[in-house]
Amino acid sequence: MTRKNFLQGRLSLISTIAAFAFAAAAQPARAADDDAAVLSLVRQHVAAQASFDVQTLAALTADNYAEVSPMGDVDTREKMLAFYAPEKKTTAPLITVEEPFVRVAGDAAVLIARLAVTVQAGGQSRAMALRASYVAKKEGPTWKLLSAQYTGIAPKRPAP
Repeated sequence: MTRKNFLQGRLSLISTIAAFAFAAAAQPARAADDDAAVLSLVRQHVAAQASFDVQTLAALTADNYAEVSPMGDVDTREKMLAFYAPEKKTTAPLITVEEPFVRVAGDAAVLIARLAVTVQAGGQSRAMALRASYVAKKEGPTWKLLSAQYTGIAPKRPAP
């Protein structure tokens, strides 16, 4: 092997290692961006539900979206959108997304969160919480929701 071939081979090896190192360093940034995008998607979805914004809900959800309501009903995207029709708008509770737990795997993501809900009725404020699980998929550069499931969190009972 000539010195020239040896140097070219060594440079090629160094270039390959550098490329892998760069790709590995870029991966966590991409993952953090996806985590933030999925959390933003869920927060937008919650806000659109609260304001009965059907156009935004349609834009944020995939055509084959389905959800499991807190009552255990499975609702298609069409049924969900019909529920939030502007003529059905009521005073919505204040809902905040807390304790987000996001897992991204390629073009799919799962977000589990606690939804803190405050309802105003008869001049009284009542707090409750739901555990919500969301599944999202990436369509090009955009994340869309595929499904959501809402489960009530029982209030803590006082110690006996």
